[in-house]
Amino acid sequence: MENKSEIIIIGGGAAGLCAAITSAQKGSQVTLLEQNPTIGKKIRASGNGRCNITNAHPAPHRFHSQNQHFIESLITPQSQQEVETFLASIGVVLIEEKEGKCFPMSQEAASVVAQLEFTALALGVDIVCQSRVESIQKIESGFLVQTQHQRFKASKVLISAGSPAAPQLGGNTSGYAFAQRVGHTLIPNHPALVQLVSEDPWVKVAAGVKCKATVSLYVDGLYTTQKEGDLLFTSYGVSGLAILDISRDVSHALAAFSFCELSIDLLPRLSKEKLVKLLEEQHKKCNPHTPLLLFLQAFLPRKLAKVILSYTKLPYETLEQLNRKGINRLVHTMKQFKISICDTKGFKGAEVASGGVDTTEIDPDTMASKKVDGLYFAGEVIDVDGDRGGFNFYFAWLSGLRAGRAMAS
Repeated sequence: MENKSEIIIIGGGAAGLCAAITSAQKGSQVTLLEQNPTIGKKIRASGNGRCNITNAHPAPHRFHSQNQHFIESLITPQSQQEVETFLASIGVVLIEEKEGKCFPMSQEAASVVAQLEFTALALGVDIVCQSRVESIQKIESGFLVQTQHQRFKASKVLISAGSPAAPQLGGNTSGYAFAQRVGHTLIPNHPALVQLVSEDPWVKVAAGVKCKATVSLYVDGLYTTQKEGDLLFTSYGVSGLAILDISRDVSHALAAFSFCELSIDLLPRLSKEKLVKLLEEQHKKCNPHTPLLLFLQAFLPRKLAKVILSYTKLPYETLEQLNRKGINRLVHTMKQFKISICDTKGFKGAEVASGGVDTTEIDPDTMASKKVDGLYFAGEVIDVDGDRGGFNFYFAWLSGLRAGRAMAS
């Protein structure tokens, strides 16, 4: 059976749904093909079900690509208003929280998907779920799109099929394959916003401990970058917001076969000098027979205190023999605790993937392919990934808006 449509959109995530609605609002006949049983599966899972839907303060430096000029052309002061206007048009009321993170007032990701779906259907968008695209062929009149059950003809096609991140939610590389077959270049993929793996023997001892920390990355011994925030020690390594923020750099360094080491400041609110003074004052107040482990528990969780003592290898067990030199060793370890990283948790643990379709081959104003007439891209399939905090959704909405308008014009 062969179906005809003016526009075919491949992928029912944020970018695809946004583009479908935008095109349909301008009178286009739109068919959206989604491989999953329902649309918006990744939206539903975002923000622990709350949906960090965008960020109120987007700026080019919060997004990453091998072609930063593309980002600077796309992310402008006016683009934020475009995204907010679109979300308001489908009935989403935003509330802004820390760091500019925006959530729907409902605090429910499912409500965002429901609003997107209702708006699309009301505009006449034909949403076909459980429809995995197997091939896209360029023909004289446009494109022939083949799924496992049907064939579609369309004058324009948008590839918004996502990335390999979160395969449990439908993430895959099909969009890359389609782009490559018609002549587009791919920038290699790496997991981003992902947990990190360590084989250091003490890791399992500290598993379950959560703290505020400053994390510095050293690649082959050279300082690279630094992030602050929550840090969670796990049985496999480390997680938490600070780790997600630094993971993109780690992932790329590991892919280049570099040695990656994190230096963790476990007490970032205190300088070394203030921490030394604090330990010295506490040392004077305590019973000299107090075990060192108990003494350290005034400053760190027991599991971490145990690891710190093991790491410093002090030759005594009580405060009685602890001198200034021993205190300095403890402080140095607490402020520069080292952990080597051997891997990430891969695409299954990643929120997004870096890499994708080369942006030098895409027009940032229209999201149109510069290689194939009538072909467009939006969302994660493109070589653009954002920081944690709603930036990746922001890019999905914005690229979807640009593509939707262009396809309908």
